[in-house]
Amino acid sequence: MNDLSSEERELAGLVREFADTVVAPQSYEADRTHTLSMDVVRQMGEIGLFGLPFPEEYGGQGGDYFALCLAIEALGRVDQSIAITLEAGVSLGAMPIFRFGTEQQKQEYLPDLLAGLALAGFGLTEPEAGSDAGATRTTAREDGGEWVIDGTKQFITNSGTPITRFVTVTAVTGQQDGRKEISTIIVPNGTPGFTVEPAYDKVGWNASDTHPLTLDGVRVPQANLLGVRGEGFRNFLSILDEGRIAIAALATGAAEGCLEEATRYAQSRTVFGAALSTRQNAQFTLARMAARVHTARLAWHHAARLRDAGESFAVASAIAKLVAGEAAMDNARDATQILGGNGFMNEFTAARHYRDSKILEIGEGTTEVQLLVIARALGVA
Repeated sequence: MNDLSSEERELAGLVREFADTVVAPQSYEADRTHTLSMDVVRQMGEIGLFGLPFPEEYGGQGGDYFALCLAIEALGRVDQSIAITLEAGVSLGAMPIFRFGTEQQKQEYLPDLLAGLALAGFGLTEPEAGSDAGATRTTAREDGGEWVIDGTKQFITNSGTPITRFVTVTAVTGQQDGRKEISTIIVPNGTPGFTVEPAYDKVGWNASDTHPLTLDGVRVPQANLLGVRGEGFRNFLSILDEGRIAIAALATGAAEGCLEEATRYAQSRTVFGAALSTRQNAQFTLARMAARVHTARLAWHHAARLRDAGESFAVASAIAKLVAGEAAMDNARDATQILGGNGFMNEFTAARHYRDSKILEIGEGTTEVQLLVIARALGVA
C-alpha cells in the first residue's frame, strides 16, 4: 500500500482495527443466525463510513470513492456481509440520490443515509432481467399526478432491514424509438402494495439483508422520479461501473483474509513433526495467494484513481472486478485446502469466505459480462 497518502493509510488502519475488534467477533454468530447486526451498522455510521465519498454539505466526510473502497476492503477481510452492506448502502442506496436526485431529494434522504441512520436498496434485477437488465418487465404508468408501479424484483440488498427507508426501482415508463423507456423511481418502504418478501436462504453472505420485492399497484408521487425520465438504464450503468470497483475492493479484502488465516494456520499446524509452513507445497500455495492479493489490489486502485480523476474507468473497473473476484474465489479454495478439515468448519473465516466469495463472480455483473466489456474495448466483440 505504498501508493497511499498518509490520510488514506490512517483511514485504512482505522477501519482495519474496527473490523478486527468490532466486526470479526460477531461474524460467526451473525452468519449462523442469518442476522445483520444493526449495532455494527450504527457504529459504521458513527465513524463516518457511509458518508466517505460525499460532500460535507449533506453530512458526508468530503472524501472520494477511493476512500470508500479502502474501507470496504478492510471490512471484507473479516466479514463480507458487513462489507457488502456498506458497499450497497453507498453505491446502490445513497449514490443514485447524490448523482441524479433533485436538491429536494438530496436534502430529504442523504443526511440519514450518510449517517448510517437509514439504508436504501436499488431494485434492478428481476426473475427475467439479470445481466440483461434491458429485459425489465416492471412497469410504471402516470395516473393523477402519481406513478402506479407493478412488477417484481429479486436479490435486492438492504431492502428489508429495520432502518431501510426506500428502494429505488427501475421500471418501464414508455417507449423511445421502439425501445423500452426505463426510468428510476423512489419507492418508500411501507407504501401500500409494496411488499418486502421473506429473506432468501443463501449459500453465503448470510448476514447481508437480501429480499425479493413485489410491487402491486404501488402509488408514489411523480416527484419520486429519480433523474431524467427515460435515462434510468443509462444512469444505472454508470452506477454499476463504480460499484464494480467497490466489489473488486471487497474481493481483494476477502482474498487477503484468506491469505492471513491460511498463513497463521500453516505456521501453527504441525504435520509429521514440522510446521505445515515448512512444506514447499504450502509455501508455494501461500505465495500464489499473496500474488493474487497484490494483483487484485493494484487493479482496483488503478480503477478507483481513474474514477476520482474524472477519467474513463469502465474498462478498468471491469478488469478490477474480474481479477479480484477470481482472486477471492481462488484464495478461498486454497485457504480451505490448507486448513484441511478445519477449513470445512464455519467457525473459521476461510470456510465462510469459501461460501461467500462465489457471489463476487456474479453480483454487479458476472465474470462473463466483465469479459464482454473488455472484449468490446479491444474491438473484438
